[in-house]
Amino acid sequence: MSSPLEALQGVEAYIFDIFGTTVDWYGNITRTLAKSAEGSQEDWDAFAKEWRKGYFKHARSVADSGHGNTNMDVVHREILDQMLESPRWKHLASVWDEPKRHELVLAWHRSDGWPDVTRGLYALKKTKIIAALSNGNMRFLVDVAKHADLPWDVVLSVDLFGTCKPNSKVYQGALRYLELPGEKCAMVAAHMWDLEAAAKHGMKTVYVPRPTDDGDLRDKVKSKAEGGEVDVVVDSFERLAEIVSHAA
Repeated sequence: MSSPLEALQGVEAYIFDIFGTTVDWYGNITRTLAKSAEGSQEDWDAFAKEWRKGYFKHARSVADSGHGNTNMDVVHREILDQMLESPRWKHLASVWDEPKRHELVLAWHRSDGWPDVTRGLYALKKTKIIAALSNGNMRFLVDVAKHADLPWDVVLSVDLFGTCKPNSKVYQGALRYLELPGEKCAMVAAHMWDLEAAAKHGMKTVYVPRPTDDGDLRDKVKSKAEGGEVDVVVDSFERLAEIVSHAA
């Protein structure tokens, strides 16, 4: 059985998922929703999760079919409009006019990083390539990086690949742009489906449990050394950086 140190030997590039893994989409969106409809007693937890679930459903459809809109801003707006036509949320349609709906969509660009993220990324960046690989569109990812101080060496948006994760084209494309074989790259994510897809292309896998994602599954994920499916499980980017510093 290999230790985390041994599992990451030879890795030159760490490739990070963004939403849920690197940034706290939930906290930002629930706060923004509440502020945008002050005085309204709504279940913003349910609204935020339904909005996010709608996006996941769309992205999976694009990944499975190989076609469809990959612009996260456009899709977020379409889902928001659909929700505001539904029986549960239609009473909010008059509260949010066109400019307010546009601002709600842009609020996703202002998601904050988890507390361990920025320090961990800067530490990793000293010796390794750090890349973002996300279903977000390019401008979206650039704005999030600036807002949350994410010092990527490269941003790889699905805009480059014409489909969404977990379609194989996304992971293959990342390896092609980085000019590295899979075994010299590690995918870092808070979603098992993302890591399972990356592993099919020879990439090492690092699971980072986050409170907003993977539900009951996150507490059950184990490393291969513990009889699980991923190479390494860490509780923070800072811990990952610490392991990598010893593996260098």
